[in-house]
Amino acid sequence: MEKINEFKGLTGNLLAFKEEVANADKVTFVGVPGVCTPFAELFAYAIRDKESVFISGTDIGSAKKLELKPEGMQLTDSADPEAEVVALLGGLSMPKSNISSDEIQEVIDKILKKEGKLIGLCYMDMFRKAGWDEKLDFDCIIDGTLTGSVFK
Repeated sequence: MEKINEFKGLTGNLLAFKEEVANADKVTFVGVPGVCTPFAELFAYAIRDKESVFISGTDIGSAKKLELKPEGMQLTDSADPEAEVVALLGGLSMPKSNISSDEIQEVIDKILKKEGKLIGLCYMDMFRKAGWDEKLDFDCIIDGTLTGSVFK
């Protein structure tokens, strides 16, 4: 994969994602429960005009709608996870998740529509560090770098 764009900050991260899914009606996020869920909610908020679904890990039966509520994007009712875009969240590739790229490929094969788009959403180069960029056929990986400071 070659770098085609750079962005700064959270807004740039969200806009890069929004641009990648512009032609889709539905996006299914797949991530580790707890850690990835708030990121899915954040990215779903950026595309709140589209249908969004979240799957916990490899459990396709866990698919829930992400819907806009007064408190923000929230997981609600069970949902059909099949979508034009599947967005994998980086937490899946972390060693502590105990999920292999082969297991994720099985999920992708079941929920990504033909001619669909596979997007990776991660921070700190997680998919490349785990080698998933070579194992999965990503159409795009949106990778952010977090830096920070603590002041007292």
